[in-house]
Amino acid sequence: MRIAIVNDVRLVVEALRRVLALAPEHQLVWTAQDGAEAVERCAEDRPDLLLMDLLMPRMDGVEATRRIMAQTPCAILIVTADVDTNAARVFAAMGHGALDAVASPSLGSGDLLADAQSLLAKITAIGRLIGDGPVRRGAAVSSHRLVAIGSSAGGPAALGTVLQALPRSFPAAIVIVQHVDVRFAPGLADWLRHQSALPVRLAVEGDRPLPGQVLIAGRDEHLVFKSKDRLGYSDQPSDHAYRPSVDVFLHSAVRYLAGPIVGVLLTGMGSDGAKGLKALRTTGHHTIAQDRATSAVYGMPKAAAAIAAAVEILPLERIAPRLTELFGTAHSKTGVAA
Repeated sequence: MRIAIVNDVRLVVEALRRVLALAPEHQLVWTAQDGAEAVERCAEDRPDLLLMDLLMPRMDGVEATRRIMAQTPCAILIVTADVDTNAARVFAAMGHGALDAVASPSLGSGDLLADAQSLLAKITAIGRLIGDGPVRRGAAVSSHRLVAIGSSAGGPAALGTVLQALPRSFPAAIVIVQHVDVRFAPGLADWLRHQSALPVRLAVEGDRPLPGQVLIAGRDEHLVFKSKDRLGYSDQPSDHAYRPSVDVFLHSAVRYLAGPIVGVLLTGMGSDGAKGLKALRTTGHHTIAQDRATSAVYGMPKAAAAIAAAVEILPLERIAPRLTELFGTAHSKTGVAA
């Protein structure tokens, strides 16, 4: 991964440099002495992962995390001298989108390799989460516009509200994963077709999502991207609690698409979709969760909010107008400009 360090203590920066040198698969791309400089550097050269200190001059790590996740999102790992002592600030930073926290390695420990194991383990785990870095444009990824929506209990009515408010000229493809028995999927598609100015149908193997069209998962298997522009169904993972799964679909979108993508998690029981929404946000895409007040069941959106997976938490009636706003604005390299 391409990694940046944000820390104003020279000895800590040097220790982090040496830790990263122990893992040649990682590359140190730049360092910043405080949060303000980190915000500027991220805008110029967004890394895959930021190692962010908390206590710094000009701008601390909490505010820097908030600004970076709002402007140029990337994975952030809090690296601080004492995680327990700074717990309040750690949780504040995680509330703004930081993924985890770990104690800083020390050059004076006598065994840097042993001292570095926790940090390297955290970096490896984050690498797995984001696929060793933000998805980048290239021959293997598509740049098609996509709205990916997940919902469960209370979802049909919420989906109807969203689709009804989207204009006929909406410029992005829409793919929906709703937890529904396969026997009722055709009826759901037919009902939503009458709520929407956009064409709505069940997704079939080999479908290509097209702008201004709505596809709905329609089998008791996982709907996934199987290539940069084709959908299909998969029975893997076989042990997942939900079939189709919102998480499985969103992770496939992260794997194959460069964006712009907007992920939306609506009302539903459980936590399916929260981790997938987090993966979208971590790789630079815009994410929305329905708020508590308008959710029939505040389970899935609550799970997303708990892990800072949503850039925005909105009432149901604001989601369609926000989608229209987002896809009417300039697009960033990996997501939709907020």
